Amino acid sequence: MGKARILIVEDDASLAEVLDYNLSQEGYETQVARDGQQGLREIRLRCPDLVVLDLMLPMIEGLEVCRLLRADPATQGLLVLMLTARAEESDELVGFSVGADDYVTKPFSVKVLLQRINALLRRKEQDTGDRDIIVSQGIMIDRRRHRATAGDRPLDLTPSEFGLLSALVRQPGRAFSRAELIDVALGDDAIVLERTIDVHVRALRKKLDRYADLVETVRGIGYRLRDPADIAAT
Repeated sequence: MGKARILIVEDDASLAEVLDYNLSQEGYETQVARDGQQGLREIRLRCPDLVVLDLMLPMIEGLEVCRLLRADPATQGLLVLMLTARAEESDELVGFSVGADDYVTKPFSVKVLLQRINALLRRKEQDTGDRDIIVSQGIMIDRRRHRATAGDRPLDLTPSEFGLLSALVRQPGRAFSRAELIDVALGDDAIVLERTIDVHVRALRKKLDRYADLVETVRGIGYRLRDPADIAAT
């Protein structure tokens, strides 16, 4: 794999410089944008593999940038790691609800940030040896092309939602804990609240539309894709 391209969208010049230097030292190709508007422009021009996106930005705030990326088919699969100076749980959940793949609160260790970035990129690239195409109950996952459909309708999924749905579809009937789903959807290096997975499941169900009921809540455990045997018995 060639060098991954990372765009840093950060209005704090000193922090942007630190991130730019350390990511470059790690072997990544980097670019810096100082506001949301410039960030969107650079994303469309340079097609990065991952965006480090500050929450509080001039011109267009980070949450709105993330919403716009997820609404555009050309960028809906782009990895987004959000940065914020606020540590409230609601901020983290809102960040994930608009499609962020991970979330880091300032101040943070650069080493930890690099680990989170490496985990996101590794998760996107790794091939676990499973079948390229998996089908269950009308939901199709094409891992090679990173595409999913429900019936004949394509699903516009974030990378985290794709990982989550892939795990469920591979093993219908198996109940996954929230911790297990965080590992498969966000990477085993992710440090997030277990409630975060509930946000991803709500977003996934909304996109599944009439197939949403296939994703079942297992009380006290987490979630599963309904077992086809259960459907046949009803």
